[in-house]
Amino acid sequence: MPSRRIAKVNRAILEALSAAILFELRDPRVKNVTILNVETTDDLKASKVRVGVRGDAKIQSLTLHGLESSRGFLQSKIAERLETRYTPILKFILEPNWLDHLTATSQGFLEASATAIEIEGDGTEPTDDDDTDDDDTDDDDTD
Repeated sequence: MPSRRIAKVNRAILEALSAAILFELRDPRVKNVTILNVETTDDLKASKVRVGVRGDAKIQSLTLHGLESSRGFLQSKIAERLETRYTPILKFILEPNWLDHLTATSQGFLEASATAIEIEGDGTEPTDDDDTDDDDTDDDDTD
């Protein structure tokens, strides 16, 4: 389990990379990229960035090559965000089955949510039997 400091650095790197790839990177090879995880060493000199890419193997290979060639630009964006002595050297790792993992995680989250709803109540909406609609009756004496 990484320390709290390393976890904060990992989160900052993930956010900086996501923003840079989405809004600032102009490499046409880099598209449909999801940053899944960042693991930084304790000395903050290296980071493994796990990415998922939509598409076939050729598109994934091109995207990974584009990320590798954009490494310097992305590291400069991380250096702007982090206030550390060293900027981690990025190593991009392609996760081939990331959609399966994402689907399983989402399914587990949905099952946990359904269980929580069942625990809180029976899952039905409460009905107000005392509240009747008085718009249909003419009890008013206004003419």
